[in-house]
Amino acid sequence: MGSNDTPERSSRLSGFYQKSVAERTAIVAQWAGLTPAEVAVLYDGLSVAQADKLVENVVGRYSLPLSIGANFVINGRDVLVPMVVEEPSVVAAVSFAAKLARMGGGFRTGSTEPIMIAQIQLLGVRDVAGAQARIRSARPELLAAANTSPSITARGGGPVDIETHFLAETPTEPMLIVHLLFDTRDAMGANAVNTAAEAIAPLLEQLSGGRALLRILSNLTDRRRAWAEVTIPAKAFSSIESPGDEVIAGIAHANAFAVADPYRAATHNKGILNGIDAVALATGNDWRAIEAGAHAYAARDGRYRALTDWRVNPDSGATTGESELVQPITGRPALYGRLELPLAVGIVGGTTRAHPVAQVALKILGVQSARELSEIMAAVGLAQNLAAIRALATEGIQRGHMALHARQVAIAAGATGSDVDRIAAQLVAERQVRVERAKELISEQ
Repeated sequence: MGSNDTPERSSRLSGFYQKSVAERTAIVAQWAGLTPAEVAVLYDGLSVAQADKLVENVVGRYSLPLSIGANFVINGRDVLVPMVVEEPSVVAAVSFAAKLARMGGGFRTGSTEPIMIAQIQLLGVRDVAGAQARIRSARPELLAAANTSPSITARGGGPVDIETHFLAETPTEPMLIVHLLFDTRDAMGANAVNTAAEAIAPLLEQLSGGRALLRILSNLTDRRRAWAEVTIPAKAFSSIESPGDEVIAGIAHANAFAVADPYRAATHNKGILNGIDAVALATGNDWRAIEAGAHAYAARDGRYRALTDWRVNPDSGATTGESELVQPITGRPALYGRLELPLAVGIVGGTTRAHPVAQVALKILGVQSARELSEIMAAVGLAQNLAAIRALATEGIQRGHMALHARQVAIAAGATGSDVDRIAAQLVAERQVRVERAKELISEQ
């Protein structure tokens, strides 16, 4: 991801939340070079006719807000992040955390090659060792048979390897599982991988003497990971209430809690996915598959843990790839954070290409590959988590969340137009963010 330092391309959007929808849209349109037709898509979204072609039994549309996560710098590039989410405080929180990250130079990201795994389940294999040997010997023939996607092959992808795994103890009977490793390039690749698995199943039956039952991809895409890391000086967290070094120590303790306790880890990781899912929805990617892979990866050592690592380190300036922090230069306290997880996403094919809003979202992001998209999503997840645990470790999660939730409460009570903000402000001032109180305020008009 290249750097772009021109002022008009800065993702630091001061006071963005205070502007009207039209003003925000104009800023984003100028940023991404959106055409009038693309701006119209942001307002009109998916037509009923288009929806009818995407899924079955369509009777209408169900809309969610499309917002912009601001202030992100990722690998030296300013990024505006389209996010589709209904929960108040998610976008405000992630934008705040991205602003903190700017004080440490922003996020650094990386990713593996986009390797997906297809699984073929073989039952009734009598000679397991012999079957495994024959499958290994037939690797060239199997990979050739699995090369079923000309479009992915043309982009340099396709099947890359075959593995076997014997499950001696299952609730029914022993079974031999074959893994087909498939490079899907810029596609998420579910359809391509499933097609390839079905294509090689008959040959695997011949080689093993068994019967192929399931032939399906795995959503534990641990060969297809993305990571993000950040180092932020303690002074960035300082406030009247709390000095920065105390805040970053609290964040490290909060993360340690989630590493050690699965009850805390579940909520901790949900917060990460608040951000990642919102980007997945905006870009037409499968957020359910992402969640399945993330939670499975969090339990990969047999115990469910936090996906993040937050710790207090001397301020060293930067890290690269999967390495540890280099030796301290200044010795000043800083917070170091890292998130790594499976992220199988695409920028071609499926809903990503069929949904007009997803296309506009990708243009706003300015991504050139699926790997780049996955890295941005990892940075968003890390920022979302930082915002949550910073709040938990200082004033508590509810103060900021309830202030933003007040508008939803006002709407639920029946407020409209300018009354929504007025009543929401009064609910917050009274610290009574309740539908009953909002109804009273409406009736008092």
